[in-house]
Amino acid sequence: MNKVNNTVLLIARILMPILFIVAGWGKINGYTATAGYMTSMGVPSFFLPLTILLEFGGGLAILFGFLTRTTAIITAVFTILTALIFHTDFAVAINQMMFMKNLSIAGGFLALFVAGPGAFSIDRLIKKNW
Repeated sequence: MNKVNNTVLLIARILMPILFIVAGWGKINGYTATAGYMTSMGVPSFFLPLTILLEFGGGLAILFGFLTRTTAIITAVFTILTALIFHTDFAVAINQMMFMKNLSIAGGFLALFVAGPGAFSIDRLIKKNW
């Protein structure tokens, strides 16, 4: 893979997880409110720690290119599920946009799953040293 492709993959890995890192941090700081919202949407609050782990931890993993393909596919599935659970009330105008946003993000993570992290990543550093 050439240097331009690797640089673009690095930029993608910087841009893609920003939303997840910020959202995960927000859930940590607003744990009780988030648990209440999840429960009101029919999602048991015991999923909240896993959600935080995926959003915050997975976001950092993508950022640094660690377990990139695994994290990308899990995050893609998670993002589609959240679209289906939280954003299908299209009578509320913002839900249409949020639903499409989630599908677009999932598409990006699927592309990252296929392309891999690129050379500027922990995954490649580990592979190179093994």
